[in-house]
Amino acid sequence: MRRAAGHAADDHDGGHGHEPVLLTSVMKLTAPQRGDCVMDMTAGRGGHASAFAAAVDPGVVILFDRDADNLQHAVERTRTVAPNSRIEGVHADFRSAATVIAQLGLRADVLLADLGVSSNQLDTPERGFSFHDDGPLDMRLDRSRSVTAADLVRDLSESDIASLIATLGEDPFSRAIARKIAQSRATEPITTTAHLARLVREAYGSRARFSRLHPATRTFMALRIAVNDELRALEELLGSITSAAQARGTGWLSGEARVAIISFHSLEDRQVKRSFAALVDAALAHRLTRRPEVASDTEVEANPRARSAKLRAIALGTRKSLP
Repeated sequence: MRRAAGHAADDHDGGHGHEPVLLTSVMKLTAPQRGDCVMDMTAGRGGHASAFAAAVDPGVVILFDRDADNLQHAVERTRTVAPNSRIEGVHADFRSAATVIAQLGLRADVLLADLGVSSNQLDTPERGFSFHDDGPLDMRLDRSRSVTAADLVRDLSESDIASLIATLGEDPFSRAIARKIAQSRATEPITTTAHLARLVREAYGSRARFSRLHPATRTFMALRIAVNDELRALEELLGSITSAAQARGTGWLSGEARVAIISFHSLEDRQVKRSFAALVDAALAHRLTRRPEVASDTEVEANPRARSAKLRAIALGTRKSLP
C-alpha cells in the first residue's frame, strides 16, 4: 500500500528537483536506442521523458498526460534535450494510446506508464490531493473533467462510500469512515481536504495513534482513484498492449517493443502482473524482470515517495523469458 502522498517524484515546478522514480532501472530495462519511438504515458513534469529523449535523439517521443500544465512543461523540457527529435504532446489519458499513435502514423518501440500523481500536483493544496495542507476537495488529474472528490462525498450513499474505501483504499475501517462522512454531510457540506481528513481521524478514534499510515491515507487514495477512473484506464491500456502483442509487430507497438509499468498500489500491480504473465504464457512476450524492481534505500532516502514503487517490464516477442 502506498502513502497518500502517492506516486512518482517528478521534478518540482520550474526547477527539475527530484529525479523521476526508478529512472536507472527504467532506462536499463527499456533500452531506448537512437531513432526509437518512445511513448511516455504519464509524462508528469518530464523526468522520464527527457531521459528517453536524450537517448533516442534524433527519434520520436510522445508524451501523454491528463494535466495540461504539466504536459506543456514536459514537452518544453523534452524539446530542450532533444532538439533533433519529433516531440508530440497529447492531452489525454493512456487509454487512447493505440488510437493516437495510429493517427500519427507511428509504431512505438518503448512504452512507459508511471502510474499516478506528480509531486507538484501533490504539493499544490489547490489540487486537493493531499491531506497535509487544506484545500478544495478536488483530486482531478484533468481539471477539465467535471466530477470532483467533493461530488462523490456528497452524492454517493453511505454504503457506496464504504464500498469504495474498502475496495480501492483497502481500509479496514471503511464502514466507520463512511458513517462519519454521512453524519457530517447531513449538517455541513464536506468541501475541503482538512474537513475530510478530520472526519477520517475521528472515525479511527484511538486507533489513529497506532496506525502506521496517516488515517486518511487510504480514503484519499480511494477517492482519487475513483475520481480519475484509474483502474479502468489501466485495464484498457493493458488490453491495448495485449492486442498489439497479438498483432506481432503490425499493430501500434513494434514486434520487440519494451513495455514498463510502475505501480504504487497493490490493485494496480496485480493487474499488471496478471496481464504480463498472460502474455508470457501465450508466448507473445518475455519477461525483463523476474520480480518487481523497487527503489534502493538510497533513492527512498532521497525521495520517500519512491518507497512503494514497483516496476515490471516485458518485451514483446518470443525470446526466452527470465525464470
